Amino acid sequence: MEAFAQFIPLILIFAIMYLLLIRPQQKKLKEHQAMVAALRRGDQIITQGGLIGKVSKVKDDNEIEVELAENVKVRVVKSTVAQVISKTEPAAS
Repeated sequence: MEAFAQFIPLILIFAIMYLLLIRPQQKKLKEHQAMVAALRRGDQIITQGGLIGKVSKVKDDNEIEVELAENVKVRVVKSTVAQVISKTEPAAS
């Protein structure tokens, strides 16, 4: 019984760490993955490097083409998109 009593503080510390650090981090990661998956042509984005541009083409599962200025396009890995500033509305059918 005394051995179990010695592990109670350790178990409590792990539970607090899970609730305060691990769980919110997992939630934030899922939100970021959903944002990246929803990227479409015409969305204005900010990359983790601080570049602001408009998505001109979604190439494949891992990269997009971003227009930074007129006739200046760069290829960007999707996971480096930090924020979507404005979303385009889907085309009416």
